[in-house]
Amino acid sequence: MHVSSWVWALTLIGILAIITVDLLVIHRGDTREFTTRRAAFWSTVYIGLAVLFGLGVWAFSGGQYAAEYFGGFVTEKSLSVDNLFVFMVILARFAVPKHSQHTVLMAGIVIALVLRGGFIAAGAAALHAFTWVFIIFGAILLWTAIGLVRGGDDDEVKENFLLRWVKRTLPTSDEYEGNKIITRRDGRRMVTPLFVVIIAIGSTDVMFALDSIPAIFGLTTEPYLVFTANAFALMGLVQLYFLLGGLADRLVYLGHGLAFILGFIGVKLVLHALHEYGVSWAPDIPIWLSLSVIAGTLVATTVASLTVGNRRAASADSKKAAEKAAEKEAGDGDDLRPLESREV
Repeated sequence: MHVSSWVWALTLIGILAIITVDLLVIHRGDTREFTTRRAAFWSTVYIGLAVLFGLGVWAFSGGQYAAEYFGGFVTEKSLSVDNLFVFMVILARFAVPKHSQHTVLMAGIVIALVLRGGFIAAGAAALHAFTWVFIIFGAILLWTAIGLVRGGDDDEVKENFLLRWVKRTLPTSDEYEGNKIITRRDGRRMVTPLFVVIIAIGSTDVMFALDSIPAIFGLTTEPYLVFTANAFALMGLVQLYFLLGGLADRLVYLGHGLAFILGFIGVKLVLHALHEYGVSWAPDIPIWLSLSVIAGTLVATTVASLTVGNRRAASADSKKAAEKAAEKEAGDGDDLRPLESREV
């Protein structure tokens, strides 16, 4: 797939324009909470833009590259849902006011998008020069899949080196001041807690890129498709955060589904490397099969999670109803005691 420099330039300009609209129009610089209704509308808009871009790839470059783009976008979007749960913990830990959460997430995502661009360029160069890098990427994904199955402590977010350095080096004020990231106290310039949270979100998302970048390279090795799929997945992440906030606890099997997807792509990468080295029994899995496995796994995971969530909710409601009935029955029993026994 040949992408000219002017197409790259137009794409970057378009992405910057979308980010600007998000900051200046969608958020509008106000201090209102980002409601679920607004999140649903703008999430639909972002997904629509991603689909339109994929159709454009289909029109100008063919169905093969379009399938690679859609496979990468769906994978990155799915992984981002899991990342959102960690973002929720970070925002809760730093007690970020609701009206500032959109600014924090958007700024962190812009940082992550810039840094991911460097990762993508380095990964593409390495894959182009060395076939054995596919095996390393595959091993990373398999290890990540095993970690997802084993599970971890979601209530604890480990501070990375960059965040520790910022907190140790920069003078920080104690209170939030709207959406300001820099303030002045007693004639001294200081960063606000909002700045620290932005660094936490951005650097944490870069850590997630160590898993997601190899995953999408398992579906396409075209840097342009890798970057644009990441960009569209990240740009709609803010709205998805507010939309799925109440759904986080119900997607109980999401981790297992993502583990299966990452494991599948990891095996695909290893088989691709062996195929390139001429191993006769190693097949090169086609993109249509990869896309089918990813979509099927996500549908099955979502349906299973929501089904279990509904059953648990119904069970909890039944339990509460039974407890109330028991309390009422006990109260009625007390009222039926002889008058003498109720006298004080």
